[in-house]
Amino acid sequence: MNISRLKALLGATALTIVAAGAAQAGGFARGTADTDILFEEGNFNVRTGVTIVAPQRGYDTITSPLLGGTVKVTDGKYSETYVIPSAAVKFNITDDLRCAGTYTQPFGGGATYGPQAITAGLADGTGTMSEKFTANEFGATCSYKFDLGKGRAWLIGGLFAQNFEYEQVVRFAPGVPGFPAGGTGTLTFDDKYQGGYRIGAAYDIPEIALRAQVLYRSEIEHSPAGGTGNTFVVRSAGGTTLATLPTNGVGTLPQSVELKLQSGIAPGWLAFGSVKWTDWSVLDVLRYNIVGIPGNPRVLEYYWQDGWTVSAGIGHAFTDNISGLVGVTWDQGVSTTEDVHTDTYTLFTGVSLKDKFGGELRLGGALAYMTSGSVAADPTPTTPGPGNTFAYTVGGDMTYAVSASYKVKW
Repeated sequence: MNISRLKALLGATALTIVAAGAAQAGGFARGTADTDILFEEGNFNVRTGVTIVAPQRGYDTITSPLLGGTVKVTDGKYSETYVIPSAAVKFNITDDLRCAGTYTQPFGGGATYGPQAITAGLADGTGTMSEKFTANEFGATCSYKFDLGKGRAWLIGGLFAQNFEYEQVVRFAPGVPGFPAGGTGTLTFDDKYQGGYRIGAAYDIPEIALRAQVLYRSEIEHSPAGGTGNTFVVRSAGGTTLATLPTNGVGTLPQSVELKLQSGIAPGWLAFGSVKWTDWSVLDVLRYNIVGIPGNPRVLEYYWQDGWTVSAGIGHAFTDNISGLVGVTWDQGVSTTEDVHTDTYTLFTGVSLKDKFGGELRLGGALAYMTSGSVAADPTPTTPGPGNTFAYTVGGDMTYAVSASYKVKW
């Protein structure tokens, strides 16, 4: 095989970052820490990047007595465009030991709803106007290499810290005790950084671009306590602040296990694939209390099932400095009785361009199709239970994503 061409592809699978978060598939999954930088040549490597994702999810129909039955929705798309940042710094401590510091946003979600969805949501007393959350992750991961004569074995392990920022804005229905009709409430959680860990192993043969890697990432339980960053702010219909109440809650973001494989298959050609399991069933509800208001504890309902993500693709080195890839991803929908995170199919492509200064520019794009789905109404919307506040359907929707990153090494 052409060794120099294969070396040009050794880091190619990192281009698939654009597919991983392409459609906000698999619940709230977004970015993945760039630990692949541990395998790259160089005593000191720095890579920064960004992925921009534009999901086009919107309601097709809504069924609610507050809207007079089943109506065709004209609200437009409720999903919000989002940005996934990524940064990684790797340095070799010895010939066999190397470590990397990473940053990304592993989880997130955001939606802004139109008047029809807000009105239908008033069936439980509060119509959701907008909802968003973000989790930031800072990590440090190291790998130790063992030469085996033919190939190398790696032990991988590290720690990370993850926070949780959440905000939901609701409108109050008339007749809700203690709240102004037509007014709004803003629920905010801000849990500081909690610790987690990742551990794994790998085997590679650089001469043929072969690598097999398995990596586990632990779950994190977030317990935002009452305080200045965790509040429920009540405002009148005119926007005047009437009360600021402390809140507290508890919820868990999932653990995951990912297996990655790649290998040279012909001169200048590489095949790759991955399988990832995410424990989304741990996110059944987010329980919270609003101090001083009857009806606690309250819940934000999800009732998700575990999710699987499968990717496969092929890469080619056109020259020693230019390589590209194309691939597909299937992500299993995780919804059961709440929300509508359906199966998603993604086509992605990317190109790697190396310059004469030792830098590498990676560009990628993805097109994803989110399958249609429906959610039934909760027969008792004012108490926790399966089903949404109102019944609805979504059609097949598209997601678009672009990505860029740049790496330098010494």
